[in-house]
Amino acid sequence: SFAYFTIKDRLPQILTRVIDTLHRHKNEFFEEHGEKGVEAEKRAISFLSKLRNELQTDKPVTPLEDELPDAALWNQYLDYQRNLSNGNGEPSWFQSPWLYVECYMYRRIHAALVHNPPIDNFDVFKEGKAQNFFESQEAVIALCTYFQELLKNIKDLDERQLQEELFKLLQVSLWGNKCDLSFSAGEDRSQKSSLLQSLEDMMPYILVNDMEKLWSLLVNTKKRNTEKSNVRVDIILDNAGFELVSDLVLADFLLLSKLVDEVHFHGKSIPWYVSDTTKHDFNWTIKQLQSANHMWMSRCGINWEGNLKKGVWVYCDHMFWTLPHDFSSMAEVAPDLHADLQKSNLLLFKGDLNYRKLTGDRKWEYSVPFHQALNRFHPAPLCSLRTLKSDTQVGLKPGQGEQIQASEPEWMVSGKYGVVQFDAVL
Repeated sequence: SFAYFTIKDRLPQILTRVIDTLHRHKNEFFEEHGEKGVEAEKRAISFLSKLRNELQTDKPVTPLEDELPDAALWNQYLDYQRNLSNGNGEPSWFQSPWLYVECYMYRRIHAALVHNPPIDNFDVFKEGKAQNFFESQEAVIALCTYFQELLKNIKDLDERQLQEELFKLLQVSLWGNKCDLSFSAGEDRSQKSSLLQSLEDMMPYILVNDMEKLWSLLVNTKKRNTEKSNVRVDIILDNAGFELVSDLVLADFLLLSKLVDEVHFHGKSIPWYVSDTTKHDFNWTIKQLQSANHMWMSRCGINWEGNLKKGVWVYCDHMFWTLPHDFSSMAEVAPDLHADLQKSNLLLFKGDLNYRKLTGDRKWEYSVPFHQALNRFHPAPLCSLRTLKSDTQVGLKPGQGEQIQASEPEWMVSGKYGVVQFDAVL
């Protein structure tokens, strides 16, 4: 299965890159922390080399031994996996659900650093994320320029034109999700050219397109909420770099078109899946745009800093996003987060990992309804913007998946296809 090749080939590659990154920063650790820094680097590398060996030789998954607040939840989840195996031996790297062991590897990478101060705050993926941002510069400039030009006449747009612009920016945010470094094991996945030019050509590759439903929801919510309360959209982020910029543009458009009053962004509390957005990445990206020597890029950065100061944009992270649990167990495992999401008028889930957690990462029939696969996870109306990079997909028309499969066996994992898949709360 695709899962098998991911665990066998891609994850060891990622670990090797992490070890290499630490090794390359050895002098920097020495300059900052002296011998202590070098000792910490050696210990972290030894921990990660052992982890890589466990993975490659299909050893049992071991409980976490750190004192971090999520350790108990991880270890309970391991017990749950043990019970699932009905005494057929310990859960091991190749004999466990892909989603679980993949998340577990990233959590262990985090442990390798946290255990080894003074380098415990070092993000082993930071360089790759920064590089992705700089290599996507042309696409970022094109998007910021388009957006700032659009804002000049946003007040004069009628409803149909607003809808058209929203659909464009939703598609840019969707296809921005191709830039995923965990998918390429850290190889370059930057967005080299402007996406806006190719939206028309990519339209046939959107397998489920519920943009009309999103539009209706936003317009009707706005009409109902004239005075009462703020209309709020939450974006559950995926990758830093170009994708994050496309999400920020979409969020600002929602505000400035007066479709919503506030946007809450949810990122990861620890470095995750190579290129996932952390608070540092979020703030760093806005700072980079602010200080860019391109007029429209810096205008975006300045305005977005302003949105955060005014409180119309809110950034939050929660440990639940870096647990192995499906979202259907959120109400039980993270009731505070679930209650917060219930205050939202719309949840936008970005990317493949969020889709896998929404649908329990199961091998569903393609035509199973999205609503059913969510397994009672409905804190608010929600929509997944996702390019397909793993073999789980629901909500297709009968025969649609089989038809593509016949001519393109790799269709579910190539990132070539996407969905804008909506589910209202019933």
